[in-house]
Amino acid sequence: MSVLRIILEVLLVLTSIFLVLTILMHKGKGGGLSDMFGGGLSSSVGSSGVAERNLNRITIGVALVWAASVVLIGLIQKFEF
Repeated sequence: MSVLRIILEVLLVLTSIFLVLTILMHKGKGGGLSDMFGGGLSSSVGSSGVAERNLNRITIGVALVWAASVVLIGLIQKFEF
């Protein structure tokens, strides 16, 4: 197994965990599962607009790294003999 593939697989696992955590940190938009677990009770205490925007940027960045690693692992697997 090539070193690049091992690095990409480790990166995939780490970004998967970090992506789940960043998605769960987002403020609920009302209704749905976020209110079921008490998300509606803390809506007045929620994060500021700047913090939510920064969290959105971090989530998008992690998602792009995750998608790129998935594509690169697929390409390595396709062209591997």
